[in-house]
Amino acid sequence: MTIYALSTGPGISGVAVIRISGPDTKEVISKLTKSELPKPRFATVKKFNKINNNELIDEGILIWFPGPKSYTGEDMAEIHVHGSRAVIEAIHNSISKIENCRLAEPGEFTKIAFQNGKVNLLKAESISDLISSETEIQRQQAIKIMSGKSSDKFNKWRQELLKILSQIEAKIDFPDEDLPNNILKNIKTSSEKIKFEIRKILNDQKVGERIREGFKIAIVGPTNAGKSSLLNYISRREVAIVSEIAGTTRDVIETHLNIDGLPVVVSDTAGIRDSKDEIEKKGIKLALKRAEDADLSIVVIEPKSGHFTGFLKELISDKSIIVINKSDLGIDEMVNEYKKYNPIYISLKNEKNLDQLINAIKDKLKNQFINSEDILITRERHRQHLEQCVLHLENFKNKNESEDFDTAAEDLRLATRHLGIIVGKVDVEEILGSIFNDFCIGK
Repeated sequence: MTIYALSTGPGISGVAVIRISGPDTKEVISKLTKSELPKPRFATVKKFNKINNNELIDEGILIWFPGPKSYTGEDMAEIHVHGSRAVIEAIHNSISKIENCRLAEPGEFTKIAFQNGKVNLLKAESISDLISSETEIQRQQAIKIMSGKSSDKFNKWRQELLKILSQIEAKIDFPDEDLPNNILKNIKTSSEKIKFEIRKILNDQKVGERIREGFKIAIVGPTNAGKSSLLNYISRREVAIVSEIAGTTRDVIETHLNIDGLPVVVSDTAGIRDSKDEIEKKGIKLALKRAEDADLSIVVIEPKSGHFTGFLKELISDKSIIVINKSDLGIDEMVNEYKKYNPIYISLKNEKNLDQLINAIKDKLKNQFINSEDILITRERHRQHLEQCVLHLENFKNKNESEDFDTAAEDLRLATRHLGIIVGKVDVEEILGSIFNDFCIGK
């Protein structure tokens, strides 16, 4: 089957790129251009016509990539035309009339590239992350994974475990032969070294996932403290309704932001207070849960809510910033009570000390999380397979020491398999759908 799709963003644009890949790519080019194939990998000016009546659709650029030297490993072509919806639709309609041609599914071009050995699974995922990146740190992380640093490390561990497995299987096949002491010692040393290195990687505070998905910031506090106003200020737009009526915010309101290159998801939550309203009580429960799960919580209070100490004590931790809003109303009575929490005194009404708060947010995130150059885990599936690998290596150690070599070898095979699944070295059909469905159509 030959697939085709718009690879550039939908909507009106100066240029649109339509990608075609598959065994009938030559036929598609021939019927659209009514001419011979152009020189491979050279941009060639061509006229693109409707297949049925030879009506001119547009004039543009054609680039022909004969397989296997193409992104997908198959015959492939790119058509560069004007970014008009009518032009794109006319070309799509013409291609659809050719037998064995259909519109591509999300991520199908990259999925074919993976299946043809052009990219491994980690690189395929990093391509998706690069396309989706909105901040500089997300772009940098995706590029690092694309460079092969992670896959090289996982493949190195896998090869070392396979070498150990061959030695264990030699002992199983030739039980009467004693393995030299240096080999037995090396089996133990190598497996323990790999287990230690993986555990070290797992102890990374999930920085890679946080960068990819966005750091979670929860704005919490009592009613009418200015939480929604703070969200609107940080977002530079009216995200949340602001009212003097207490309890206006009932649900969690989220917005995705770029704060000094850091991807963040800021949540405004319901005001915390004693309430008999069932809907508001559910909102308060959500607020407390969001603060618990957040990477950083901004606890906002104001002079009239200074008595709210019980709530403060539950939320204050090393991942929180205490903010006292409405400082223009007078804070003399609050200074001593909250001094030990190092609060930031602001006035959203007068825009006082808000730059100090933004800097505190940036410093808190950077100091707490952005401290590792060796980020190898960017998705939960990577973490799960590494955790399983460590578990099987621990089982291998115990069984190997008790000379239960048969079952020890099975644990070693399973540890090796989990490393292979991460990079796609073994059958991973069950996870391919979930990975490539996250891609845009045309990639």
